[in-house]
Amino acid sequence: MMHWSLRRQSSWVQLAGHQGNFQVSKVGEVLKMHSKPEAKCLERLMRDTLRPFVPQYHGLVTRGEHCYIRLEDLLHGLRRPVIMDCKMGVRTFQEEELIKARTKPTPRSDLYHKMVKLDSLAPTEEEHTQQGVTKWRYLQWRDVCSGHQDRRHHGRRGGHMGYSATLPKFVYFQRAYHSRLLDLKDALRDSSFFRTHEVIGSSLLFVHDHNKASVWMIDFGKTTPLPDAWELQHTVPWTEGSREDGYLMGLTSLIASLSQAISMASGQQEDSCVEEQCDP
Repeated sequence: MMHWSLRRQSSWVQLAGHQGNFQVSKVGEVLKMHSKPEAKCLERLMRDTLRPFVPQYHGLVTRGEHCYIRLEDLLHGLRRPVIMDCKMGVRTFQEEELIKARTKPTPRSDLYHKMVKLDSLAPTEEEHTQQGVTKWRYLQWRDVCSGHQDRRHHGRRGGHMGYSATLPKFVYFQRAYHSRLLDLKDALRDSSFFRTHEVIGSSLLFVHDHNKASVWMIDFGKTTPLPDAWELQHTVPWTEGSREDGYLMGLTSLIASLSQAISMASGQQEDSCVEEQCDP
């Protein structure tokens, strides 16, 4: 699931669904509400081949009654950054959540209203009547919905000349993203952390401003270590009990989409240059 935004640092975390979880810290850092599983993942990632692809972890700090994870501010030094949060994998729920949801299949009105708010036609006639859906039903529906891309673009639209003037820069960012994703894929293949963890609910954060672009792995609150001697492929569909997350399926799809976009944009750039040369 992808969301684009052109916003300042104080609001980008809202885009990724983190309202209230972050606080601004000293220059170059942000504070994220403490999660023991995420802190453990970050500690291990600092010693893994994936370290260049995750925000640097600086330990824990307490503010008042709350404990926070100290993280590198990925937007530090960027001017008017453009951001995309892309959820990775084939599901956003852990298998333990599935088991719990089946154990207590009670219809919940809060989940029903969340569903209706996004799609009034999603509930069945029975669910409409009782104004409730079970958590298992909601989890299934939410992951199906997350397959649809929701992109929000911000900025001005120019005419033909404005478009052709900005296109080379846009193609540059696409190539920078593409190169970064290829490097990430190589690092994932060599990562002992990735082989031995079920990566659920994690995102890739795409960020660029006028000068540079990068991609980062973020959100490890639902990432859990596997039982001893168990490793995941990350390239096959999930079946119950397999714990496969499909992370590499999503990454491969992203790389392919960017490759296609770069080819199309490069062709449009060439056509634009030819048209401008022919103008009287």
